[in-house]
Amino acid sequence: MATHKSAEKRDRQSKVRRERNVAAKSAIKTKVKSVLEAVESKNKDNAVNALKATVPSLSKAAAKGLIHKKNASRKISRLTRKVNTLQV
Repeated sequence: MATHKSAEKRDRQSKVRRERNVAAKSAIKTKVKSVLEAVESKNKDNAVNALKATVPSLSKAAAKGLIHKKNASRKISRLTRKVNTLQV
């Protein structure tokens, strides 16, 4: 347990940031899952719309340092390839 005033503040800040990060990562996972579900159901329109919503979220998370930029790029690439394999 923190005993110094500055250590107590750092502890409070860490808790707030952790909650924010966990929520943001969860939201990203949900969006990725929605793209994958649309691809599995072979619904191209839904898959494209879900992908359009997911790509900016991944890019923003990478820009903020929530996930690594190459991790975001890899996820975007893989999702895009899956959506592009669907027939019209």
